[in-house]
Amino acid sequence: MKKAQERAGTGGTDARSGTALELLVHGVGGTTPAEMLDDPRTVRVTGDHIAAVFRRTEDADAESRPEDYRGRPVPEAYVWCNLTSGNGTRALWLLLLPFMVVNIAHWMRPAAHGRTRTVRLYGLLLRLTGLTLTVLLVAAACEVALDLVAWQCAGTRACAERHTWLGFLSPVVSDGGWWSTPGRRLALAAAVPAALTGLLWYLSLRTWRAYESQQPMDREADPEEDPRRAALGRPGFWYGRRLVARLRGAHTAAGLLTVAVAVGVPAARFDHRPGGPALLDTLGWVLLGALAAAGVAVVAVVCRRGRSEKRLDRRLDEHLVRRLPLAALLLFVLALLYGGWSRPGWTSQGRLAGDTAFGGIALVQGLLVVVLAVVAHLLHRSRPDARAAIRGLGGPAVAMLACALGGVMSGGVSQRVSDWMDGTGAFLDGPPVLLTWQASVIPPLLVVVLLMCAVLARHTLRLARAERDAVEHDHPGETGDPGRTRRIALTRATATLTDRAPLIVAITSAATLLLGAGALVGALTTEKVPGEAARGTYAALQGAAQTAQELGSWLIGLGFILFVTWGRRAYKDASARRTIGILWDVGTFWPRAAHPFAPPCYAERAVPDLTWRMATWTRATGGRLVISGHSQGSVLAAAASWQLEPSARRRVALLTYGSPLERLYGRWFPAHFGPEALASLHEEVDCWRNLYRRTDPIGGPMRLPGDAGPAVDRPPLKDPLTYGRTELHPLPAPVLGHSDYQADPAFAEERARLLARLRPEVPAPRHTGGAAASVPAADDTTGDC
Repeated sequence: MKKAQERAGTGGTDARSGTALELLVHGVGGTTPAEMLDDPRTVRVTGDHIAAVFRRTEDADAESRPEDYRGRPVPEAYVWCNLTSGNGTRALWLLLLPFMVVNIAHWMRPAAHGRTRTVRLYGLLLRLTGLTLTVLLVAAACEVALDLVAWQCAGTRACAERHTWLGFLSPVVSDGGWWSTPGRRLALAAAVPAALTGLLWYLSLRTWRAYESQQPMDREADPEEDPRRAALGRPGFWYGRRLVARLRGAHTAAGLLTVAVAVGVPAARFDHRPGGPALLDTLGWVLLGALAAAGVAVVAVVCRRGRSEKRLDRRLDEHLVRRLPLAALLLFVLALLYGGWSRPGWTSQGRLAGDTAFGGIALVQGLLVVVLAVVAHLLHRSRPDARAAIRGLGGPAVAMLACALGGVMSGGVSQRVSDWMDGTGAFLDGPPVLLTWQASVIPPLLVVVLLMCAVLARHTLRLARAERDAVEHDHPGETGDPGRTRRIALTRATATLTDRAPLIVAITSAATLLLGAGALVGALTTEKVPGEAARGTYAALQGAAQTAQELGSWLIGLGFILFVTWGRRAYKDASARRTIGILWDVGTFWPRAAHPFAPPCYAERAVPDLTWRMATWTRATGGRLVISGHSQGSVLAAAASWQLEPSARRRVALLTYGSPLERLYGRWFPAHFGPEALASLHEEVDCWRNLYRRTDPIGGPMRLPGDAGPAVDRPPLKDPLTYGRTELHPLPAPVLGHSDYQADPAFAEERARLLARLRPEVPAPRHTGGAAASVPAADDTTGDC
C-alpha cells in the first residue's frame, strides 16, 4: 500500500506515458470502493479513514506498467462518505440544524457584478441573523434551567415537593438552606446554558481543526479574473479558517453574555428598588454596563468584513479569538458572584423577563429578514436571472425558515419541560407567553402546507395523465401495458416536484413571517396566552384560539420527542447516522460563513483532495483524466475543476450524471452556479458531457445558453431501458430514476467518447454540435464538446 501511495503521488517512473485516469466520485449517502470499482479487491492508494482514493488491487502499480493501459484508463474511486456520517457524536449535529439552514442562506444571494457593497451588506445581515440564533438557543436553555426549574419550580413549595431532587434549592423544603436564595439558585442553574455554550464551542473547534485546517493548493489569483467565472475557483474559497475562528469567538462570547444577563438582570432589578443597598446597586449598574459594552464588541466583531476568497489567508485574529471569549467568561463569573450575593427579602415570583427577551429576539430576526429581502431584490434586479429561485429571494426565505426552526426548537424544549415540571398547570406560570403564541401558529401553518400539498398532488396527477402519451412515444412498437405506462408516467410527473420547491418554500416562508408577526403582536399586546386572550370574544374565535393553543402545544411536544428519539437512535445506529449524513451531504457543502456553530463544510476537505489528486496526476504523468461524478459528486467534481490551474483544467474531461448542478444549485445559488458560471466551466475544461433522465427527481440538464447546451447535455436517457420483455431483457426492466446510470449503454458510450480524447500531446479541438450516435474510432479525438 505504501508503494501504491508513492506511485499515486509521483506518477511512477515513466512521466511521459500519458496514461489516462478515470476518477469516480460518488453522490449522497456514499458507497463502497468495491461497488464503485466493480471489484471486491481494492486498495487505498492515498488518503485516510475519513476520505481516500481507492484502486483495484491489480491497478495499484499502474504507473509502472503504462503499456498495459494504452487502450483503457486507470480507474480510481474517491470515497468521502465518512466526512458526513461517522461516529456517534455526529448525532449532536441535529442540534445545529437552524445554524446549518441560515448558513445555506448566505450562499443563496443573486448574481451581481460591481455591487460589492450590496453583496457585503447581504453577508452582514445573515451573520447578524446567525448571531440571533445563537442567542435564541442559549436563551431557551436559560428559560428552562433558570426560569422554569430554578426560579419557578424551586421557588414553589408544591413543585419542589413533587420533584424531590430540587429540595435543596427550595427555601421551604431545605429550611432556608444556603442554595435556597434566588440568586444562588440562578447561579447554580446557569451551569446548564454555560455548558451548552461550551459544547457548541467544542464541536466547532473540533471540526474546525479537522475540516477548515485542510489547506487547498497554493496559487495566485488571476489579476484579470473573468467576472463570469464562479467564485468557487478563487484560491481562498475553500479555506475559511480565519472567519470561522473569529465568528466562533464572537458567538461563544455571545452565549456566555446571554447567560450572564439572565443571572445578573434579576438581581440588579431587585437592587434597584427604592431603599436597596447602594453598593450592590452601583455594582449592578457597572456590571450591566460592562455586559452591554461586551455585547457591542461582539456585534462589532460579527460586522467586520467576511470571507477573504481572492487569496489563501492563513492569518488568525488571535486577539479576538482568545480575548473576547475570555472577557465574556470573566463577566459571566462576575455575574454569578453578583447574583449569588446574599439579599434578604428577595423571593422568586412569577416569571423571569422571558417575554421581553424572546420578543426582542423575534422582532430583530423579523426586521433582519425583511431588510435582507430588500437587499436580495436589489441584487436580483441589477442582473435578472429567470431561473433563480423565488426571483432571487431564496436566501431571505430560507433565513426565515432558519429562524422558525430555532423558535420551534426553543419553544418545544420549554413547553415539554414546563409540562414535565407542572403537568396540571396549577403551580407554575409556565414558559413565556410568546412561546405559547408561537406554538399556536403551527396548526394554521400546517393547514397552509397541507393545502399546498393537495394542490401539488392534483397537478402531479394531471401531469401523469399527460405523460402517458410521451411514455408510449419513447417506446414505439412495444406491447402496451396500461399499468406499467401509468407507473412510468407517475414517476416522471413526481420527479417534476423538485422544480416546484421554490414555490413551496416561498409560500411557507411568507406564511411563517406573517403568522410569526401576528404571534409577536398578540403576545405583546395581551400578555396572555391565546386561549385566555380570546375570552369574551365570539365563541368561534375563542374555540379556534383554544384549539390552536392546545394542538400547537401537542405538536411542538411531539416534534421535540421525535427530535430527541431520532438523535438517540442516530447515536447508536450507524444506518440512522448515515441517513442524517445524507441530509448533511446537501446542507453542508458550503463553507461556514454565516454561523461558526453550523455543521462543518465537508467540501473544504473533499475539494482540495480532488484538486490535489487531479493536479498531481496531470503534472507528473503528462496524461489527462476524466472526472466522473454522480449526483452530489458532480458538484464536488465541478468545484475541484474550478480550483485547478488553467493548464491542468484544459486536460480534464468532465462526465456528470444525475447532477443537480443546474436544477438545484443553479437555481438556489445563482451567484455561484448560475448560467454564466456553468458556461465558463464548459469553456475551460477540455470536454463536458451530462446525462439525465426524466424520471430523476434530482438530476437534470445544464441548460447552458446558445450552442453550449447540446454540446454538454445528451438527450434524456430512456428509463426504463426497455418497456417490456425482450431477448436481451427477459425480466421487466426497473425504473431507475436517480440510480444506476452506469447500467445504461449511453453511459459507456459517453465515457468511451471522453476517454478517446485523452492523448498526452494536446487537447482535442472543440465541436459544439449535437451528440454523436456512436462511439468515435480509436484515432478520433474530436468528441462532441
